[in-house]
Amino acid sequence: MIADSTGRAVSFSLAPGQAHELPHAIPLLATLPGVPFWVVGDRGYSSHAFREHVWNLGARPAILSKSNEAPVACPSWVYTNGNRVERLWARLKEWRAVATRYEKTASSFLGVLHLAATMDWIKSQPGG
Repeated sequence: MIADSTGRAVSFSLAPGQAHELPHAIPLLATLPGVPFWVVGDRGYSSHAFREHVWNLGARPAILSKSNEAPVACPSWVYTNGNRVERLWARLKEWRAVATRYEKTASSFLGVLHLAATMDWIKSQPGG
């Protein structure tokens, strides 16, 4: 999932439950209408190839390094604001259909995710 700076969903991609999400990150970045200034990710996205791809896009990677890697320079605000996607998932999982994944097909589940994310956008608007 890609979230904007306010923690609202912008783009989704479904991965099999047993697969890692990193291969889906590059195609998700391609869905953005422009080039983001920062690409923030947790330690699961710590990869030299992914960081290089983000730099080649013209964005700055703010991805924490894994414990077995050399430290990477990362702005201090990443530590306090880097969990916006996790907080977004927590809000989306308030929807029972998202939390339990009742839908049998990926397209049905993606539809429920879009609906929940749309409602999250509406609730985040002033007066929403």
